Amino acid sequence: MGAEQLHPIDIDTLIATNDPRHPPKILVLYGSLRERSFSKLAAEEASRILRWYGCEVRTFDPSGLPLPDSTDADHPKVQELRELAAWSEGMLWVSPERHGSITSIMKAQIDWIPLSLGGVRPTQGKTLAVMQVSGGSQSFNTVNQLRILGRWMRMITIPNQSSIPKAFLEFNDDNRMQQSPLYQRIVDVCEELVKFTWLTRGRSTYLTDRYSERVESRDELSKRVNQKSL
Repeated sequence: MGAEQLHPIDIDTLIATNDPRHPPKILVLYGSLRERSFSKLAAEEASRILRWYGCEVRTFDPSGLPLPDSTDADHPKVQELRELAAWSEGMLWVSPERHGSITSIMKAQIDWIPLSLGGVRPTQGKTLAVMQVSGGSQSFNTVNQLRILGRWMRMITIPNQSSIPKAFLEFNDDNRMQQSPLYQRIVDVCEELVKFTWLTRGRSTYLTDRYSERVESRDELSKRVNQKSL
């Protein structure tokens, strides 16, 4: 890596005086259970970079996560995932492309994270970066689908993304990614995710404050106050 071109984040350029200054909390999800999973290896590379940029990074292991709706939400793996989602201020999703789409393992993780949990929206207003790995030629099907899911989860999905074709050629025997333009793109994605997280996390509540929801809340309050009996 060209270390001289790897610049620390200029935090003061991105935040206001009273914004929080603790390390950004980033949750990493990957979409494969294979023993040598290239989506996991890519996620690990990205995690190293995110830590270099000063983030606190946690990775969810999808092993043992049940299919959505196959069990109650009090399942330990579901609770672990939801607690990590609530803890996070940004996320990185890395999925293989299988049959031209994201994997069921990736989708199951996203489906277990509710839009609302006990009055708290665990993903709304948080940042998101998306990446994919492919066994064949380069494709963008998976990152495009992850973007749709990110929008559905009301997340701030950054413009940059990474798609790694023929991923089996990009990692050496030590499971580290080789230096290449594809690796440089991962650095780009991580750098941009950290910048957007610093920029938006102190004001995400205001950014996601919606007129339609304020109207709905006012009507619900009016009905409760004006009801004739309890």
